[in-house]
Amino acid sequence: MPPGRSKKVLIVYAHQEPRSLNGSLKSVAVEELSRQGCSVTVSDLYAMDFEPRATRKDITGALSNPAQFSYGVEAYEACKKGALTRDIADEQEKVREADLVIFQFPLYWFSVPAILKGWMDRVLCQGFAFDIPGFYDCGFLKGKLALLSLTTGGTAEMYSKTGVSGDFRYFLWPLQHGVLHFCGFKVLAPQISFAPELASEEERKGMVASWARRLQTIWGEEPINCTPPWYFGQ
Repeated sequence: MPPGRSKKVLIVYAHQEPRSLNGSLKSVAVEELSRQGCSVTVSDLYAMDFEPRATRKDITGALSNPAQFSYGVEAYEACKKGALTRDIADEQEKVREADLVIFQFPLYWFSVPAILKGWMDRVLCQGFAFDIPGFYDCGFLKGKLALLSLTTGGTAEMYSKTGVSGDFRYFLWPLQHGVLHFCGFKVLAPQISFAPELASEEERKGMVASWARRLQTIWGEEPINCTPPWYFGQ
C-alpha cells in the first residue's frame, strides 16, 4: 500500500433486514473503520438485488465456444477481454481497491446465503481472482486480507468438537481455504456471533460491542495458518 494512503475496506453484506444483528454488525464496522480514517464501501447484496446466478448473460461479447457453453471458460475469456457485465466488473473493482474484505452474513446450511455464494461464483472468476497456475499463496488477491463475520442459529456448544454440529472450523474450511485462500487472500480469524435469536438484548449488544472492540486493532492481527491442521487439529 502506498505510504500515506488510507486503508480501504469492502464489506460484502448479505442480510435482508437492516435491523437484524447482521445489520448492526455491518453498521458498527462501517462506523468504527470510518472513525479510523479507512475508506469503507458496502455491497448490500439484497438491497442491490444482486443476481446470484452464473449464466450466459454474464458475458457481453461473443462466446469463445458457442457450440458448448462452459461458464468457467467463458467467464475467464470474458475477464481477459473486459467483456463481463457491469455488475461483475463493478464488484471486481471494489475488491481490487480493498485492503480488507469483510463478509457479513448469517450461516445458511453450514455455508453462505445463496446471494453471497452467487457473488463468489460470479465475481471471483478465473483471470481476476486466480489462474492455473496462480492460486492459494499465488492467488491474484494476495496481499489483501479477508474475514468472515457471521451469525449462527445454533449455540457455541453445538459448534464445538463434542457438539452435535461439530467444530465450527469444519464448516469454515471450504469458505476460508477453498474460496478465500485459494484466491490468495490472507485470512483473519472469523468473527462468529452464536445464536443471536436465543440471546437476550444485552447479550446481543455485547456481540456488537465485541466486534467493535476487535475492529479497533484489526490491522495488527496475524492471519490464521490456512492449512488443514488449523481446521481439523491434525
